[in-house]
Amino acid sequence: MSKAAGACVRAGLRLGAPSRALAVAVPAPGEGRRGAGGEDGVRSFQEIPHTGRSGWINLVQVWREDGFRLLHKRMERTFQNLGPIYREKLGTQSSVNIMLPGDVAQLYRSEGPYPRRMILQPWATHRETRQHSKGIFLKNGEEWRSDRLLLNKEVMVSAAVRRFLPLLDQVARDFCRMLGDRVEAAGGGLTLDPSPDLFRFALEASCHVLYGERVGLFSSSPSLESEKFIMAVERMLATTPPLLYLPTSLLERVGASLWTQHAAAWDHIFSQAESSIQRGFRRLSSEMAAGTKTDQYSGVLGQLLEKGQLSQDLIKANITELMAGAVDTVSVGLCVCGFVCVDVVLPCPQTAVPLQFALFELSRNVDVQDSVRQQVKASWAQAGGDPHKALQGAPLLKGTVKEILRLYPVGIAVQRYPVRDIILHNYKVPAGTMVQVCLYPLGRSAEVFDKPLTFDPGRWGVERGGEEGAGFRSLAFGFGARQCVGRRIADNEIQLCLMHILLNFHLSVSSSQDLDTKVTLILQPETPPRITFRKI
Repeated sequence: MSKAAGACVRAGLRLGAPSRALAVAVPAPGEGRRGAGGEDGVRSFQEIPHTGRSGWINLVQVWREDGFRLLHKRMERTFQNLGPIYREKLGTQSSVNIMLPGDVAQLYRSEGPYPRRMILQPWATHRETRQHSKGIFLKNGEEWRSDRLLLNKEVMVSAAVRRFLPLLDQVARDFCRMLGDRVEAAGGGLTLDPSPDLFRFALEASCHVLYGERVGLFSSSPSLESEKFIMAVERMLATTPPLLYLPTSLLERVGASLWTQHAAAWDHIFSQAESSIQRGFRRLSSEMAAGTKTDQYSGVLGQLLEKGQLSQDLIKANITELMAGAVDTVSVGLCVCGFVCVDVVLPCPQTAVPLQFALFELSRNVDVQDSVRQQVKASWAQAGGDPHKALQGAPLLKGTVKEILRLYPVGIAVQRYPVRDIILHNYKVPAGTMVQVCLYPLGRSAEVFDKPLTFDPGRWGVERGGEEGAGFRSLAFGFGARQCVGRRIADNEIQLCLMHILLNFHLSVSSSQDLDTKVTLILQPETPPRITFRKI
């Protein structure tokens, strides 16, 4: 092992948690920026601009600079310095990074029938050492595809969405009632950091869909187990980033503190999921034995148990990953930190944290807030209480969610391994190379969006079909067959929560200054914004 690699492992042994989150070495001068190319004019892989040849030296520099925390900014800066494509080595990970929709379209055409993404090795090592089955987040190939097709029927197709929308709507209404009581108790106006409440909303809503039962997080005294579960997910997410670049099998053998904390967090998550699954199984078995089973929707778990197409071990593996995703996916999108991968995301990855950003942007853009509210009010009045019709009649609400995820993508990259050699920006990229689509620079690029730093939900109503890669400008949930399996839950969860908030409250914020952001496996505010809620 090299000295640099040894330094990284020793850092992993010492750290109880990542010092903050991801930075990067300063880009090397543009070596290879101009290459002669072959006879056909295509440049070689080696000519792609890069940030430095030694992955271990790069990683040590990133670690010392506490650069993991600002990985998204580093990506943006590196594209500005090296151009729209560059190579990167960090520890054991190597990638080619791209950001333009035209290149993404080319990558999509080469992903093959079994799109492959980087395996989160710390998670995989935990499953292997504990002899747990793996869910679709940790699978590739035919094994992934067969499980994914079964899950799609329960969370992705339109019939499934129509089944679970009323559950999400019920939780969103209850959340706003709880918030309304607090606003009234405060004299009609309440200023607070909404992030703890949004996390509880995300977990309550996602568990209602996954298990068909309420957790009770809106009560004045939520259960201790629920609080412990949220803490375990936060610890799991916090310890994942540094483990991505270190030999987890070695850390596991020597009992490194970082690995021990990570594994203990997953153990608690699995224990909690096991309890919920057993309750669901007993409830379903009891109903079937007593002949009291009804057509009432019983959640994703009930549907999977009833159909019996997945073994109970595989149901547990997938529901556990979905449930963990529902929390910091409740704050996350079960991602891959430095390589935060959006396709791994679930229920609310795109729920609690995007909702924070959405409330902030709507609060500081009052005209936009009023326009979206006006459309939501009209649609809600015409829908007669049907959440599906209400959302269909409010395109600005959907545009708001897309705009938030453009400016603040929860997962900052989407990964693919092309199944054949491809040409990206006139460079040859060999089959099997990990290619990352960097979403933060993409969403803020003037080459892709007009006035990219302006919050404008209406921009998504403009057709741009003639532009190269026009369908690959909004990638917060990934793309293709391996897009986020929980995107329908997450997207509708955010929309319904925002809809009921806008119907009930006027939002404002004391400062309109841009929010500083950081990466902790996901993109989130450095300091959560304080929002003022006033009853309408």
